[in-house]
Amino acid sequence: MAGRVVVLAGAGGNGGGGIACARHLHNRGFDVAIVLDRAAAALTGAPAAQLAILAAAGLAPADPGEAPGLVHGADLVVDALIGYSLAGAPRGRTAELIELCNTSARRVLSLDVPSGLDATTGEAPGAVIRPDRTLTLALPKTGLARVPGDLYLADIGIPPEVYVQLGIALAPFFGRAYWVRLGCQAGAGV
Repeated sequence: MAGRVVVLAGAGGNGGGGIACARHLHNRGFDVAIVLDRAAAALTGAPAAQLAILAAAGLAPADPGEAPGLVHGADLVVDALIGYSLAGAPRGRTAELIELCNTSARRVLSLDVPSGLDATTGEAPGAVIRPDRTLTLALPKTGLARVPGDLYLADIGIPPEVYVQLGIALAPFFGRAYWVRLGCQAGAGV
């Protein structure tokens, strides 16, 4: 496969999903680099587990100093820095990576929710990723109503019975697809 994908991953569930995304892309022949918002040794939970699986494939996170060149040279940057764990404005290395992405990336795909955006309210208390596309998972988030770019919804395998238990009545809408396009915001185009 041609082109390079750079995954920006944080320490929460969104970061774990981003690292899993890097593994799937690597398994399909893509040239993938991972940039973490902290030292790999500081990861716990899902991100640490996903990174261990990726290490078994011979992939390690890039050196932090390589981030500018990697992001600038990438054909696609996958934003997986912050998801539901947003608590105030992004700070430190995370804020730096958001700014780097916004100023240097050619194309950006946010995983579940653009980093820095509150998934429920749509408010951004500080720096926020400006994606070309957002691939949200399971169900659309109310905070994505005004996100720029195309919005897609991915099926992550949640059984319909789970939605029923939560009081959510919906007809199956994925059919045989793994994802559906929900819409495109004005001025966006990729």
